Amino acid sequence: MPIINLIIILVVIGVVLWLVNNYIPMDGKIKQILNVVVIIAVIIWLLSVFGVIGSLSGIRVGG
Repeated sequence: MPIINLIIILVVIGVVLWLVNNYIPMDGKIKQILNVVVIIAVIIWLLSVFGVIGSLSGIRVGG
């Protein structure tokens, strides 16, 4: 994946998260949980993109 695409995706994710935090009314705890979940998901995705961890297709959730 070219670095420009990576930067554009990260900027879009950041802007969407900022918009959700500023314009959608919700409890502060829910916003905090949402932020943590999004950041963890982005970190895992970045590690996968750079090959630090294996392909995410091998991860199974549940049964």
